[in-house]
Amino acid sequence: MPPEAPLSSFASDNASGVHPDVLAAIAAANVGGALAYGADPWTARARGALRDLFGVSADVFFTWGGTGANIVGLQCLLAPYEAVICPESAHINVDECGAPERFTGSKLIGLPTPDGKLRPEQIVEQLHGLGDEHHVQPRVVSITQSTEMGTLYQSDEIAALVDTAHRHGLLVHLDGARIANAAAALGGDVRSFTVDAGVDVLTFGGTKNGLMYGEAVVFLTPELGRTARFVRKQAAQLPSKMRFVSAQFEALLTNDLWLRNAGHANAMAARLADRVEGIDGVVLQRRPEVNAVFATVPRDALEALQAWSFFWVWDEPTTEVRWMTSFDTTEADIDTFADGVASLVDQHARL
Repeated sequence: MPPEAPLSSFASDNASGVHPDVLAAIAAANVGGALAYGADPWTARARGALRDLFGVSADVFFTWGGTGANIVGLQCLLAPYEAVICPESAHINVDECGAPERFTGSKLIGLPTPDGKLRPEQIVEQLHGLGDEHHVQPRVVSITQSTEMGTLYQSDEIAALVDTAHRHGLLVHLDGARIANAAAALGGDVRSFTVDAGVDVLTFGGTKNGLMYGEAVVFLTPELGRTARFVRKQAAQLPSKMRFVSAQFEALLTNDLWLRNAGHANAMAARLADRVEGIDGVVLQRRPEVNAVFATVPRDALEALQAWSFFWVWDEPTTEVRWMTSFDTTEADIDTFADGVASLVDQHARL
């Protein structure tokens, strides 16, 4: 029989709790009153911390969630006759229920990639209709760092994409729902693949990295965000008691908590990969680059595995699954989960 399921969920880093320092920051912000809609000291300090992190006079807008942050960032860059070039697997293309297209009025052009990463030549291939009134006009290239497939752009790869986009008059949006995991994997240097690479606007994820809720839209080219406060309000992404979002970000950015959380999650994914790699019937698809482990499991064991400790199937035809680790994943959770997978796979192999 498998062991009792671990306390941590490997379904998503969205399933994790809230970091104690973040909870303490929320409680501290709850003492007394403060002006609404961001006219408070927590928001001023958190915006300043993000500007310091990127080293530029960026414009920063806090939102409730990741889909809303992507909408705010993209809508500021687009007209309805323009389009976004992105990977087919992009979150904006697959998992946001058409929200970017509905709110921006613009088309998403999803391109196939083997690893979730766009290549410069793919951008060029979509530019044949520029200036033709019969064709939607590409305007934005959107990439995700780290990608939905758990892969990682190196800084020079993003710089090459940005150079190609900018040479053809396009802007670059980076979905950074897991930007912390990417930065931790690349040695902590977030500027190398954002500011230094020439990215125009990005979302800075918090919910997957220890926050209760909250994301930030960061316009590294500030003039692109001149309409963002209006777009954010129309998109229902303007928190009234914004201090409770901002206080969380202030805590996350203090003493590199954002990097420590992400680094731990990445390390736990590596440990999980090590533990499941030797299980008969489980095939690791690639070594984890961040906090995502992709593997195939026997189809006849899949239902039992999900009933024991739920996770998502990434690709149904091949029974490829995704196991996510988080800031609060423990070594004991990893070992229990791996033991349970081994037990259930072996049990069904004997049937």
